[in-house]
Amino acid sequence: MHLTEIAAALNLDGSGVGLMTGVDVTEVVSAAEGAVTVWATVGLGSPILAAASIADAAVVVAPGTVNIVASLPVRLSDAALVNAVSTVTEAKVQALRDLGIHATGTATDATCLVCPASGRVEAYGGPRSVYGSVLARVTYDVLMTGGRRWMSRGLAWSDRR
Repeated sequence: MHLTEIAAALNLDGSGVGLMTGVDVTEVVSAAEGAVTVWATVGLGSPILAAASIADAAVVVAPGTVNIVASLPVRLSDAALVNAVSTVTEAKVQALRDLGIHATGTATDATCLVCPASGRVEAYGGPRSVYGSVLARVTYDVLMTGGRRWMSRGLAWSDRR
């Protein structure tokens, strides 16, 4: 696996998360509100509707992936982690809609949440919870910024020469 080879070359061991993208990672978009921070690489070259039939899938125009990493300052319960991933996804879809993109994302989007493993447990991560509401706003802002940037260029990083 390519990511495993990269990790080994960097002397990284143990468990972890690795994300791959066709977006130039130096163009990462980030924003924060309080202690909630979101980073995203935004490539929209192959937008999809999650519930559309594979037979109805459009021809891929250009590589595209939306990778989102969010950091929260509190430990989240397992249920709150699931809520928070859903909250990020909802904010992403809202941003795509507001950008005029009829899609729920791309087929290769990923979301990673980072939070402390100890401390007081926050039970909720939905869009109306204390931290989920902030997470939704920051995710939306990051996706709007990254989406506008991508749309202004019209090409995925890997297609620019």
